[in-house]
Amino acid sequence: MIDFQLLIKNLSGATVDRPNAKQHGTLSGHAAGEPFEKYVYHYLKEIYPNRVFKQFEFLNDIYLRHPEHITLEQRQSLFDSPSLLFLLSRGEKATKEWSPSNIFEEKQNDTADILFCQEEKYQLIDIKTRNIAKEAQAPNIISAYKLAQLCALMIDNNDFENIELNYVEVDWAETEQQLVCQKAYYANLFLADPKRLYINWASGMQIQFHVKELNQSWSGTKEEWSRLYIRTFVNSAKHRCKVMKDTYITPFLKYIKK
Repeated sequence: MIDFQLLIKNLSGATVDRPNAKQHGTLSGHAAGEPFEKYVYHYLKEIYPNRVFKQFEFLNDIYLRHPEHITLEQRQSLFDSPSLLFLLSRGEKATKEWSPSNIFEEKQNDTADILFCQEEKYQLIDIKTRNIAKEAQAPNIISAYKLAQLCALMIDNNDFENIELNYVEVDWAETEQQLVCQKAYYANLFLADPKRLYINWASGMQIQFHVKELNQSWSGTKEEWSRLYIRTFVNSAKHRCKVMKDTYITPFLKYIKK
């Protein structure tokens, strides 16, 4: 599997071309993150040949290698893990319409920036970047609802050993021509205490954190993690429902009663 400590060590001091060097414009969001994402992708491809993919590349590869699988059900059966199918597959319509002449392209909302595969085990890797010259809100990591669905799938299918959700943070500074990684950090979502994950309900139910600030204190099993996360998610949702009711419903009920 991937040696993340070696990756973090090699990222420190790494440079990439500044995306808008000619315009000298402000860098933010995807534009700033993409060069380092590509850097990590090519670095891992070189070290682990034939094991590293972009998410859309993995889907194209698996469908191209099985041309006889043409129905939705046949293509879904190519995934040996229900959890992996849930995380990586595109929608039913897109899957049905896929063909060698209509292959998938990269989508910004893909679950993983990079996918590492080895012996039916999969490491999903998301690259987060931060300009150290600015204060920034913690980035969106993954939908809290999607993660709850994943946990339920893992429990229902006893599917705990196939998938890891990994995050790499690159803290960078800029020059006129380059972005320079000042320091990098790594965290595994399943090593974080589920009770301490922050869900921003006002931002698409996104779990948000800076990778370098994510605690890695969890010592239980992944099944225990999944069950505790679902409990945490449900309790948070109940609180959110109460706040919504108290704020947006109860004060106005007297105006609609007959």
